[in-house]
Amino acid sequence: MAANSLVLPIVLWGRNAPTHCISTLLVVDGLATIVTGCHDGQICLWDLTSDLEISPRALLFGHTASITCLSKASSGRDKQYIVSASESGEMCLWDVSDGRCIEFTKLACAHTGIQFYQFTIGTQREGRLLCHGHYPEIFVVDATSLEVLYSLVSKISPDWISSMSIIRSHRTQEDTVVAVSVTGILKVWIITADVSRMQDTDPIFEEESKPIYCQTCQSISFCAFTQRSLLVVCSKYWRVFDAGDYSLLCSVPCENGQAWTGGDFIAADKVIIWTEDGCSYIYKLPASCLPASESFRSDVGKAAEGSIPPLLYNVLDRKDKQLLICPPVTCFFYGRREPFHKLLLQGDSAGRLSIWSIPDTPKQQQIGSSIEELAVTTSTSLQEAFDTLIHRPAGIIDQLSVLPGAEEPLKVTASVYIPSHGRLVCGREDGSIVIVPATQTAIVQLLQGEHMLRRGWPPHRILRGHRNKVTCLLYPHQVSARYDQRYLLSGGVDFSVIVWDIFSGEMKHIFCVHGGEITQLLVPPENCSTRVQHCVCSVASDHSVGLLSLRERKCIMLASRHLFPIQVIKWRPSDDYLVVGCSDGSVYVWQMDTG
Repeated sequence: MAANSLVLPIVLWGRNAPTHCISTLLVVDGLATIVTGCHDGQICLWDLTSDLEISPRALLFGHTASITCLSKASSGRDKQYIVSASESGEMCLWDVSDGRCIEFTKLACAHTGIQFYQFTIGTQREGRLLCHGHYPEIFVVDATSLEVLYSLVSKISPDWISSMSIIRSHRTQEDTVVAVSVTGILKVWIITADVSRMQDTDPIFEEESKPIYCQTCQSISFCAFTQRSLLVVCSKYWRVFDAGDYSLLCSVPCENGQAWTGGDFIAADKVIIWTEDGCSYIYKLPASCLPASESFRSDVGKAAEGSIPPLLYNVLDRKDKQLLICPPVTCFFYGRREPFHKLLLQGDSAGRLSIWSIPDTPKQQQIGSSIEELAVTTSTSLQEAFDTLIHRPAGIIDQLSVLPGAEEPLKVTASVYIPSHGRLVCGREDGSIVIVPATQTAIVQLLQGEHMLRRGWPPHRILRGHRNKVTCLLYPHQVSARYDQRYLLSGGVDFSVIVWDIFSGEMKHIFCVHGGEITQLLVPPENCSTRVQHCVCSVASDHSVGLLSLRERKCIMLASRHLFPIQVIKWRPSDDYLVVGCSDGSVYVWQMDTG
């Protein structure tokens, strides 16, 4: 590679850690790394010491949408690979040791769960990924190439799969995949060594299909301790089934208006179940649920009132009760190698990771005594990690943003990089917009030298027009060459969209058509009508969408009858339709030319 063609990415974080609203998490087998995926599409690697201290190591960029699931993709200690999937159907294979993306693919459907499955052919071990999600089958994917090899399909009542578990058999060469569909039907597939070798073959049909009436299934777990029980957690109740014939052994409803979101076995006779508000409960199962007990299956067929209920042992709760944007994500990890930790991990929308170490023998509860609460063993967040650094990370325009007498620089609230002009545009919380040469600005923050002493360096231009915080920036020519390369657009909390001339710094036009702060600025696709092609689309917090014509300098359409916040905008140019998706699940279809 020629020296002048080397591209070196540089990150300037600033004093505030990036947002990391955790959507899924995974513990890598050696217990040295925790992986978290977030709704912004980034993945964070956290180092975990033997004393259970956590520190963030790297942020991995590669997805364009929210991370829906993570899974390990290798079993050896020599190479530690993980796979991630996003809402837009992307799948990435990562090397945990250095953060490299090894493989990438994109499917037309989104995965909501992935499990790693390994089998042996002769002396060779091969890995497969079993994926389920918003489609009516389970895809079997090669763990190294991310290629779909074959699928597990339902003959009877095919539907989306809510959750699945792989039951490994040590006695026979057959493994079982047990899954629960969104309609509460339990499906069973048998995977033999011959099936595992197959590639690009006909689909495998289920061996068994049985309604177990578990709608809104959140998770399904096989008991590794007894090899005989299945735990199915639904939002309203959790149930234990016999893995032999799927008979119901016990059922516990959710109380106090909470909703269960998952669970797992922590011992042969104990389960841990967690709720959407971040609380977890340890239960001791009755003798009728334990294969080693003489009374095993004694309650099968009895009414729920006549059976002995599981006993609540411990409660694990978050120590900080701050209001979260979305429910925390919880998972249980049991180390199969030294050290044999039993850990409950939780990640929340504030980028905080918490760990509880679960003792092997929780204290026996005395009848009538209050239930003991287990304290958090360790907890940290990205912001706390940033605050402990000796040298605070530099922001890209900190040198130009410290006002006289202020301790903290003005916050950058929106930014856009324009590679064709080598310019970086930053909108700030006071409504001003700063245009700087990107390379020189990075040098100022990263390299010591005489430039540090020069006031007003690097050379820059400040645009003033918004009365308060700038919320979004768009340089439309970067998306499509049909737009004039002079135009830069900015939206603010003052309800306005301003068109700027990026070369002269002149304000060309102000659009004031919305009744709320501007949340997004978008470019319509190429094949829209000629009139719409010269527009940009603006979305505001008053649930309105506007088409703003840069050529006519007016709003040609304002769609404002939506009852809920707008989440997504899609286009159907052939029919001249603009499609608006709202947070309550409703969809509005607007004709662009007529409004």
